[in-house]
Amino acid sequence: MTAAAVSAPNAIEVRGLTKAFRDQTILDDINMTVRAGEVYALTGPNGAGKTTLIRCLTGLAFPTRGRVSLMGRNVHTDGPRARAFLGAVVEAPARFYPQLTGTQNLTLHARLAAMTPSGRRVGRDRIREVLALLELTRMEDRRVAEYSLGQRQRLGVAAAILADPKVLILDEPTSGLDPLGINLIHRIVTSVAASGCAVVLSTHHLREIATYAHTVGILTASRLVDTIDLRTRQAAYRFRVDDSHRAAALLQQLPYVQRASSRAPYAVAELGGEERVPDALAALSASGFRVYEAAPDHFDLYEYYRERVAHA
Repeated sequence: MTAAAVSAPNAIEVRGLTKAFRDQTILDDINMTVRAGEVYALTGPNGAGKTTLIRCLTGLAFPTRGRVSLMGRNVHTDGPRARAFLGAVVEAPARFYPQLTGTQNLTLHARLAAMTPSGRRVGRDRIREVLALLELTRMEDRRVAEYSLGQRQRLGVAAAILADPKVLILDEPTSGLDPLGINLIHRIVTSVAASGCAVVLSTHHLREIATYAHTVGILTASRLVDTIDLRTRQAAYRFRVDDSHRAAALLQQLPYVQRASSRAPYAVAELGGEERVPDALAALSASGFRVYEAAPDHFDLYEYYRERVAHA
């Protein structure tokens, strides 16, 4: 986690965003904030509205009501300036001219970047650099029509980061990639965020993004039902006992326990630190519980997501 993610100003602000088609609400009163240097992972079931939200964030779709700001500018009323420092892939894989090579397509993107209000100019060296970053050097002079799905996906990310954006928005950037390709995209996202860029990506790869994302937003049934700050998750410990429900109730009463729950055969408790484990063991033993195991219980984003969506 980077210090920039904690101290930098907001790069993306969404307030009261609602999108409706006739009598169907696609997005319902969405509020979210992403700071410079932060990786915000947006997840949820298929059809929850993730792509619609990303289209609104990038200015490709207009909300029924509400506001989206990029770098302090309204993306719908001040679009060119708001999008001047935006890199994005929406509804991947990104579209390119199939008859042109990867290098030629990125050259066109570079020329378009130079025409934005920021006037960013991208040279040949930068094009080579991003092709190398995305491991596409051997494909740089081949027509995009010859690219595989995964290669086109990576070329889309190359185009999105080409002009060093301050805001990067990626819709399912690892769709169609093999495990090595997924890991490559994750490394690039981490590096871009470390340089101070705010990143929003939609994904279903929960266990992978839990290792590097700062924040996870769960979108389901048109609503952002939860926002999880992975930086503040308390270290929890699990105790395998003979009665997990009663043990969890006991642990919850201890003054140093922030939260306790039962996940049979374990009682799980946020103790505030490893030094409290012997105290918890002593309390369980004094109350007649038999403890067979005590171990750290790392936050499982996938399990949390399953429960949160099921009860939304």
